[in-house]
Amino acid sequence: MAKCVVCDKSVTSARRISITRSQVSRRAKRKQKGNIRKVRAIVDGTPMRVNACASCLRNGAVERA
Repeated sequence: MAKCVVCDKSVTSARRISITRSQVSRRAKRKQKGNIRKVRAIVDGTPMRVNACASCLRNGAVERA
């Protein structure tokens, strides 16, 4: 899985909990994937293709080419 070059966001682990009528809940492991985009950005003065998450693109941490 790709990783954001700015904030290092990648895959995190979580638990899916199903709540039923009986008070017993089942837990299953799952992965939460970050919203990673492959964009052209300017890195050290040259345009390159980098992986950046959507939150870094929104707040202007990545300068797009």
